[in-house]
Amino acid sequence: MADLPTAPDTPHALDCLREAWMARATGGLSPESLALAWADWAMHLAGAPGKRLALLTAMTQSATAFACGEANPDLARDPRFRADAWQQHPWLKGMADAFLRTEAWWRAATHNVPGTAPHSEAVTAFACRQLLDMWSPSNLPWLNPEVIDQTRQQQGLNLWNGLNNAWEDTTRRLSSRPPAGTETFEVGRNLACTPGKVVMRNRLVELIQYSPTTDHVKAEPVLIVPAWIMKYYILDLSPQNSMVRWLVEQGHTVFCLSWRNVGEAERDLGMDDYRQEGVMAALDAVNAIVPRRKVHAVGYCLGGTLLTIAAAAMARAGDERLASMSLFAAQTDFTEPGELGLFIDPAQLHMLDSMMWQRGYLTADQMAGAFQMLQSNDLVWSRAVHDYLMGERAPMIDLMAWNADATRMPFRMHSQYLHRLFLDNDLASGRYVVDGHPVALQDLKLPIFLVGTERDHVAPWHSVYKLHQLTDTELCFVLTNGGHNAGIVNEPGHPHRHYRLATRMPGDLHQSADDWEANHVAQEGSWWPAWHDWLSGHGSPRAVRPPSMGARTFPPLADAPGSYVLER
Repeated sequence: MADLPTAPDTPHALDCLREAWMARATGGLSPESLALAWADWAMHLAGAPGKRLALLTAMTQSATAFACGEANPDLARDPRFRADAWQQHPWLKGMADAFLRTEAWWRAATHNVPGTAPHSEAVTAFACRQLLDMWSPSNLPWLNPEVIDQTRQQQGLNLWNGLNNAWEDTTRRLSSRPPAGTETFEVGRNLACTPGKVVMRNRLVELIQYSPTTDHVKAEPVLIVPAWIMKYYILDLSPQNSMVRWLVEQGHTVFCLSWRNVGEAERDLGMDDYRQEGVMAALDAVNAIVPRRKVHAVGYCLGGTLLTIAAAAMARAGDERLASMSLFAAQTDFTEPGELGLFIDPAQLHMLDSMMWQRGYLTADQMAGAFQMLQSNDLVWSRAVHDYLMGERAPMIDLMAWNADATRMPFRMHSQYLHRLFLDNDLASGRYVVDGHPVALQDLKLPIFLVGTERDHVAPWHSVYKLHQLTDTELCFVLTNGGHNAGIVNEPGHPHRHYRLATRMPGDLHQSADDWEANHVAQEGSWWPAWHDWLSGHGSPRAVRPPSMGARTFPPLADAPGSYVLER
């Protein structure tokens, strides 16, 4: 990772300032990265007569099929054209059919071009998809039959309501207020309301210990390390779907980190600060409150990656305080990071580094914009049609309210994370240095419970699964339906849930991710009870009296959820 300037008068600082100003005009996308990707694709396509002939043939066949009225299977599958009118009205059906055939042709044109770098191909395909999605007939009010019917029935009132919705969203965004409807959810009242105490606080985290609800508890406590890219209470949402509350009700003593919403003053905090003042400081506090007991450590998303680094460093140092490690949608090998990899190349990271260097942190709206582009049909265009053309508002739910309560990340830490892990893959390659020595995931000997979700666009499950190749310890892998968040917030009793589960023991032959999925049958229900059984099976069989809330060296400081989670 290139060192970034600390003084504003260095020549490198001029480069960073220019890049930061450019980012304001491009929405944080590097024009150099896009230009390099397009040039790579275009030059190789120009030099591939066979590929061009295949595309010409495909265009001719598609045009012939369209002219002959052959059915397009994509039309029935695409949710943008699910209304009956798209399927039944000849003119509308033809327009949707032509659009989908155009999409399919451009998808073929931007893939499998001989000689093109995979990253260039992916970026070009992504940019092409964004432009096509923008001009989908479903986004145009004079073509979308659902919008036309709504406008006729309401005599245009839907468009007036949609204009008001657009105005409200714009004013809220410009004034940095949360989206409409989030007012019905309040942290500490109907979100993050599991009772507990803050028992440790430093400049980076608060540690929450939750109050027991059973007369006896499991001997080994549970320490949860959430991602700092999000507020911790994704795991303590409403009472009915709170993982924290559910664990407490099963007789676990639960601790959870609440990361501080950092500002410019914390710009120079790095990955090792998060490890030491987050994971290790919390572990010391848990050991003081529940002495002489090993700890079940749990990490979610980036928190799981950080926990893995800490656990590997502990293994190298002979620190055996962990009883097990559970990782939820957490990557340790970043060679296949999914569509987030579109934003990871030297040019793009130079722009991102410059943006963070100027401000001292990465803002929540910059992160949200990237995630929305990855799922533009679901998160941008379908919402625009529903809210602004149909004039309706989807009801706010706890998960959406949490998602709007975003956080900031310090410049140095996030730059290190992106360069060392996403770009250089140092952790999986054995080059990630802690305390002057590289850590190796092969040193991990504790049992691991690993969860991937089928529709995860942040940590694709094939990428999560790669931990099988990096360790030779007992590893129980779960593949559950849902996405990065909904697949984890997966409480018992929630309908339409299923999961696959199997344990790989040391010495077992390796299976590819696809073979693993094919060889294991899905089970109905939530994976939480299976995880609880696994935790119980890797701890003491004898229940004990609940520990005190805090300890002499870590007295209770405040009621949960604490103060850091309230910072905006």
